[in-house]
Amino acid sequence: MRGRPFSRLRRDQRGATIVEFSIVAPVLCLTLLGFVELGYKSYVGSIVQGALHDAARSATVGDKTGAQIDSLVTTRLQAFSRGATITINKSSYTNYSDVKMPEKITSDTAPLGVYNSTDCYEDANGNARYDTDRGKTGLGGSDDIVNYEIVMTFPPLVPLWKMIGGPSTETVRASTVLRNQPYASRTNSVTVRCS
Repeated sequence: MRGRPFSRLRRDQRGATIVEFSIVAPVLCLTLLGFVELGYKSYVGSIVQGALHDAARSATVGDKTGAQIDSLVTTRLQAFSRGATITINKSSYTNYSDVKMPEKITSDTAPLGVYNSTDCYEDANGNARYDTDRGKTGLGGSDDIVNYEIVMTFPPLVPLWKMIGGPSTETVRASTVLRNQPYASRTNSVTVRCS
């Protein structure tokens, strides 16, 4: 008589589904939340990319000032973001090969290949100091190359990553390089400076 209730209990499978579900549910929920967060970051990236293209087009046509373009971009991105930080960087160059390149060292002293205070360099951006990016701040002039960059930092939609030790913000970065239309006369002047 004693063995019969235990053998019946051993064969009883009622409630097994709830136990299995309690094991699978947390993993399933975390996976779904991860996909939602990745989808949101992709959506934000496409919105930033669209704002970037509109801003770059306005910048190269020359019908708006840099401040007006920045205002339009910020308004467009703030409209859908929840407390995002938006940074806009504009640099102009004379050639495509100059984009994000350091100023050229014309007379190099030891240590070679690294700028030091006794080196002479081409001051491409005219700010009287050596820079690792030779671009001039702003939209430049006629026929200049413009690097327009938007960086947007925002809180995640689902605070999942923060719960497991990840970052508390997400960052989306987009940039494009375009040539200004020739709407004015172009001036090219590079000064060689020696410290």
